Amino acid sequence: MNSAWQTFLCNHRAVIENYHVIHFGDSAAELQDTPSATVMTDLSHHSLIRFSGEDAKTFLQSQLTCDIQEINPHKAQYGSYCTPKGRILATFLLWQQGEDFLMQLPASLAAAIQKRLAMYVLRAKVKITDASDDLIRIGIASPDAFALIANITGSPSSSIQSLQVTHDKEISFLYLSQQRIELITTLENAPELWNRLSQHAKTAGAGCWDWLTIASGIPVILPETQEMFLPQMINLDAIGGVSFKKGCYPGQEIVARTQYLGKLKRRMFLAHIDTSQTITAGDALYSNDMEDQSSGNIVNAALSPHGGFDVLAVIQQSSVETCRIHWQSLQGPALEIKSLPYPLPDSIATAG
Repeated sequence: MNSAWQTFLCNHRAVIENYHVIHFGDSAAELQDTPSATVMTDLSHHSLIRFSGEDAKTFLQSQLTCDIQEINPHKAQYGSYCTPKGRILATFLLWQQGEDFLMQLPASLAAAIQKRLAMYVLRAKVKITDASDDLIRIGIASPDAFALIANITGSPSSSIQSLQVTHDKEISFLYLSQQRIELITTLENAPELWNRLSQHAKTAGAGCWDWLTIASGIPVILPETQEMFLPQMINLDAIGGVSFKKGCYPGQEIVARTQYLGKLKRRMFLAHIDTSQTITAGDALYSNDMEDQSSGNIVNAALSPHGGFDVLAVIQQSSVETCRIHWQSLQGPALEIKSLPYPLPDSIATAG
């Protein structure tokens, strides 16, 4: 987190730990407001890696699961970076700024992913740098987010699609969904923007944004879940995060084989767990049909405004169809499976 920006946030009642804004004075009230009110939060708990140079697009196309050709100054993409065995090391959001590409991913993974990618640059004309302190990112969530941003900034609100990016002189607007928008600006402009937004929105901690991300069905790989999943297991093909038409990248052969041979047995579900115990990424799940073997794992978890936790979890599809799924043990609290906000491809929905 940029130190000057951290000072600004602290002066606005932010409680910050490990570069995460925990809350702005009342975490419970902030979470209660999140589903229906207009809330805003700092997104510094996600880092930015910048890719620049004339070979940046070609380099990224050879390393990532998403199709870089689909990204332009007005269109972002979700994606992942895999091991040669097709297991995900990181998920991210990628967009273009001028001729450069910006990759947003959890701060806890950024340094290691940047270092690993740099190993494969070789003679390519690509420069990889940490841009986390260069750009301030603010999340806005509202039932009428598009109209709010149009009213505050004058940015047009009609004909906007998910993952579309628009720009004005000082701000880039990344439209994550009809209800969530990420605003990207410089440190110089960020305080004024924050103050303008705060006249219309309530401040909230990073956990509230994490809950919104889970409710949107967007997976975020963390250190606890690295190398646990293939891209299709966490529904990346359903949200445009993996392409089956592009050329090679690490793990491509296994990812493609899984897709075309229909061997995917686990996929990601949205669920609620009614418990006061702390649920964390990577936690094991169990069901009667699997005996002592785990039938899945938590991908992401966040406190729910309705009590307990809302989670994204990769689970054995046959187990979901026939059994109750439990957290941590067969005696643990059961998962209440919810509907995802997007359809799954037929090949994923029917594979077993």
